[in-house]
Amino acid sequence: MSAYPTAPLAPPAQPPLSQLARVVDTYIAPSKTFTNILRSATFWLPALILILSALAVGLTVDRQVGFDRVNENAIHASPRREAQMENLTPEQRTQQNKVAIAFTKGITYAVPILLPLVTAIYALILWGCFNFVLGARTTFQQVYAVVFYASLPYLFINLLTIATLYFGNSPETYNYQNPIGSNAAYYLPDASPILRALLTRLDIFQLWITGLTLYGMAIVAKKSLAQSAMVVGTLWVLLTLITVAGAAFS
Repeated sequence: MSAYPTAPLAPPAQPPLSQLARVVDTYIAPSKTFTNILRSATFWLPALILILSALAVGLTVDRQVGFDRVNENAIHASPRREAQMENLTPEQRTQQNKVAIAFTKGITYAVPILLPLVTAIYALILWGCFNFVLGARTTFQQVYAVVFYASLPYLFINLLTIATLYFGNSPETYNYQNPIGSNAAYYLPDASPILRALLTRLDIFQLWITGLTLYGMAIVAKKSLAQSAMVVGTLWVLLTLITVAGAAFS
């Protein structure tokens, strides 16, 4: 028998969760997903899910509504834009409609490029705020992963949009920017653009995504929830102000 005490065996390191397990845990046990990002910051599955579901929405809109109808609905929803169109000649109105339809359709089918790019920009801002303002030591890839996993509630928006277009929503009432009734603005089509823009930001799924981002960044950056809320909440408020300001000139 040895005269020296033996050190206790360390528990075996747990392997990283699979991509599928992380996706599921984002909805039911987000702490597991975000903690596991510290071990492996891969995120190809949530990115693929969000890209494919967004493309499915675009295809459904194209088939069930048509981008010409999308453009007409957008004009009717904006008093300023509707007034501008009435002052144009028929030829000018036709040309502007063609440009708007082509732009909306192009943006819709450019999702595979735009979604990762927009997500990367937001992740870069978060990474800079947490590392340079709060003194965290996160990597950009970790923050990028947090943003993609936290964005998974968008899947419900996309699926519900597809379901309502096939089984209930009329093309004449379809709102490309606010397709489902998960916020009060959906039920107030005659409200002012500013109020509708504000209410759209108070969306159930948008708030869920913001909460997941806040929680995930607190875990990955190893900061308190209050510190994370300060950064994520400030960015949410700034984006809300930009959205409302844009609606004021729409």
